[in-house]
Amino acid sequence: MITPDTKDWTWVLDRPCPECGFAAAETRPQDVSALMRKCAVRWVQVLADEPERLRARPRPDVWSALEYACHVRDVFRLGDERVRRMLTEDGPRLANWDQDETAVAERYGEQDPLRVAAELSAWGETLAEHLDEVGEGEWQRTGFRSDGAEFTVDTFARYFVHDVLHHLYDVGAPLDRSAGGRG
Repeated sequence: MITPDTKDWTWVLDRPCPECGFAAAETRPQDVSALMRKCAVRWVQVLADEPERLRARPRPDVWSALEYACHVRDVFRLGDERVRRMLTEDGPRLANWDQDETAVAERYGEQDPLRVAAELSAWGETLAEHLDEVGEGEWQRTGFRSDGAEFTVDTFARYFVHDVLHHLYDVGAPLDRSAGGRG
């Protein structure tokens, strides 16, 4: 059984993540789409492993690489929906998403890795394209998480990409960002 993650990860906007090293404050929102594309490529590489290895959990209370990849695919999909809402609605309220409930309901650990790779890649590109289209005056448009936390398109993009990067770290396949600095 996985213990649900109930931490408020918004702190990553203010200080570097001590685990994966991502520094959202040093990352320009205009650079997030390129970083997401690199992450999607790395996730596809991860999913090229043997299905049995992808489904194996390192511990009973930690997701497998396949489960993390399914989560990232759904994070890309949900992230795209949220960015589009912030760009087209005034101050939308963004519903809570129970990632742990979704993992169980969608049977993440039983999904086809090749299909997950294709869907993750497609949703990652869709979101990256939408972020590429954000105009200078649109980065400060707002949206509100169900707990009342306020995001702008800027802060959401930087918060969001940490999730995708951090899970590569979780599965032992961190993105090499040496050429592009910490962010």
